[in-house]
Amino acid sequence: MCRVLQVSASGYYGWIRRPVSRRVESNQRLVAEIKRVHRESRETYGSVKTWRALKGEGIACGKHRVACLRRMNGIESRRRRRFKLTTRSKGLQWVAPNVLNRRFEAGRPNRVWVGDVTAIATRLGWLYLAVLLDLYSRKVVGWAMSERIDKRLVLDALEMAIVRRQPDSKVLHHTARGAIYGSDEYREKLNAHRLTPSMSRK
Repeated sequence: MCRVLQVSASGYYGWIRRPVSRRVESNQRLVAEIKRVHRESRETYGSVKTWRALKGEGIACGKHRVACLRRMNGIESRRRRRFKLTTRSKGLQWVAPNVLNRRFEAGRPNRVWVGDVTAIATRLGWLYLAVLLDLYSRKVVGWAMSERIDKRLVLDALEMAIVRRQPDSKVLHHTARGAIYGSDEYREKLNAHRLTPSMSRK
């Protein structure tokens, strides 16, 4: 190992026997305290909150030192997932009855499709994903993505599902309440292809 690293054997053994410096000992103790605060905060504290917690307990340390030690030891806070409301039912003119009524099972394919829209945070802003699942197999039968949450988004997902599956019998189409699912265009598309609308309770 010494030959590969181009270090003399005497220098290596001298390094092993050399006592740990006060600074290293102090850092080791501080890292243990940082890890404790990290656990107690359920891994939610960043470096500043960690430093304030330690300072509040009377542990002398610098803000930048705490940040550096956290980084060197791979201590990172859990980032809370940002939430964005995607379905707005306030003022909705038309609401389908809750035919599904939380019976999330289907005996055959193309009997129940369930749909929803979710928001995905990216570095360039929000993207909206509309998805339709076949409840029997839990497979995605239709999807669409857009920078805007509008009826075109859900219509594109529905059209993909219809083209891919071409259902030959009545399909129960269940979604959350929302103006995009209750629009005239969407309802006309459902009726044209014998899809029975169903919506969750508020």
